[in-house]
Amino acid sequence: MLDWSAIALRIRSRIAFEVPGLAVVVVGERRNSQTYVRNKEIACREVGIEFEISKLSEKCTESEICDVIHSFNEDKSIHGIIHFNIAKVLNVVRLEKDVDGFHPLNIGNLAMQGTEPLFIPYIEIMGKNAVVIGRSNIVGLPMSLLLQMHHATVTILHPFSNNPKDVAREADILIVASGVPNLVRGSWLKPGAVVVDVGTNPIEDPESEHGYRLIGDVCFGEARSLASAVTPVPGGVGPMTVAMLLHNTLESAKRALALSVTE
Repeated sequence: MLDWSAIALRIRSRIAFEVPGLAVVVVGERRNSQTYVRNKEIACREVGIEFEISKLSEKCTESEICDVIHSFNEDKSIHGIIHFNIAKVLNVVRLEKDVDGFHPLNIGNLAMQGTEPLFIPYIEIMGKNAVVIGRSNIVGLPMSLLLQMHHATVTILHPFSNNPKDVAREADILIVASGVPNLVRGSWLKPGAVVVDVGTNPIEDPESEHGYRLIGDVCFGEARSLASAVTPVPGGVGPMTVAMLLHNTLESAKRALALSVTE
């Protein structure tokens, strides 16, 4: 006799984790990280993704961070892990759960022609002059690689660059991730440029709910009158980052589900 009920039960047990799960590892009490985590938790609740957070002390050891990440790696209910680019543990997160796209293999695949990463960390671009201010692993590096992938001519500015204002003024597309509040003023911008402000800088504000508010790396008031488009802070890059993280978590869950069903 064919016991379809038993077979059905086995199949259902394999897909019991169809609700995606996202885990966050937070070290210390950085304000911009708190805002980032809070927004992600709210977004996860809204779309039905399970959210789990592990908070560690600023004084915790690298081994303690790795232990937490390893536990999430082994947890089948968790499909995405983010940990704020703790450089020494980037490769500890399983590649298939690296929904931020920072794993060395994801970045390597992004850099090599003819290969694609599992996850992409985050306009008409072809032929445009694009300038990226900042070269961090979180924004500057992956953004410059993505722009090159889409055939832009890319320049990266960093603290040792000469004449950054003059270089920025040639940009059709300007991506700013310097971590310096209001670094880019109107005099840095080419009229009609597209300006993407990735900065999230907390400044004291006693009237704000949390005692501070966020401003960007671009002086929004000056940029708004010159740029053809400019992202505000908050409410610009942040919501899109969260949306893409949730999308990547869902894609990770789909891959895990497909592998489970075929086993």
